[in-house]
Amino acid sequence: MTRLRPAHTPDGRRLEASHVIAAPAADAWDLLVDVTRWPAWSPVVSDVEATDRRLREGTRGRIRVPGVWLPFRVTRVAGRRWDWRVAGVAGATHRVDDLEADRCRVAFELPPSAAGYVPICLEALERMDELLTSDRSDVDGTEPDASAT
Repeated sequence: MTRLRPAHTPDGRRLEASHVIAAPAADAWDLLVDVTRWPAWSPVVSDVEATDRRLREGTRGRIRVPGVWLPFRVTRVAGRRWDWRVAGVAGATHRVDDLEADRCRVAFELPPSAAGYVPICLEALERMDELLTSDRSDVDGTEPDASAT
């Protein structure tokens, strides 16, 4: 289930775009913090260069978005939540909530002024769901249910 709602977060009032995924929180977190996988789930990031393959506080780098490279710096990693600045501007907070053994919620928290970025976040969440659930079917040997499409 994908949801968009106003939320009170540690960073104040935000828009929260979230999606519940049938995958362990650890798998979703790995997808979010491995910069080599960003182009697979982001509709706008086509390449990444970073000081670390797995994000940590202080990781620096740049992302390629249509037509330009933008610098970024990870400002905080706490639990399964990270914040960054892109081209000097606070970017979306990325978060993974553990719901059950094989279920989690992935969320992007945006300042209200970034409402125009919501469609990109929603597409990213759908892509993450596809990546994580297809990864699980590869692991457990089951095929996705074709009748569900």
